[in-house]
Amino acid sequence: MRFVIVAVGRGGKGPEQAIFADYAARLRPPLDLKEVEERRPMTPAERKPREAEKLLAAVPPGAKIVALDERGKSLSSAEFATILGNWRDQGAPATAFLIGGADGHDETVRKKADLVLNLGTLTWPHLLVRGLIAEQIYRAQCILDGHPYHRA
Repeated sequence: MRFVIVAVGRGGKGPEQAIFADYAARLRPPLDLKEVEERRPMTPAERKPREAEKLLAAVPPGAKIVALDERGKSLSSAEFATILGNWRDQGAPATAFLIGGADGHDETVRKKADLVLNLGTLTWPHLLVRGLIAEQIYRAQCILDGHPYHRA
């Protein structure tokens, strides 16, 4: 199963990008990143639905959708691995992790998501979330493969 992060905004070349690149390269197949942007000036009420359209349009056909959202479900790494393993075993071709813009996800994204996931009660910079989710996908692969990376 392939994994893709679809994120609002551009990543840049800072340390957050290096963390993401390190974990993305460890995955087999490698983790893809698709960035979407809405450059026109808009109010948050106008921007959120437009970002939702762009995020959902970038999801590969047949992919399971995980919306990263503060109102989502909090999972342990083992529970997360179990969900990804079940989707893989059911034949899902891909899983797409959606990172919204500064104002969060539009309701249409949460409704289309197979899982709305919370990375904790703290607020994380969106560029750092890319690295966090890449590490958790790698950890999930290691758990499913019986690799000692995850020491629970």
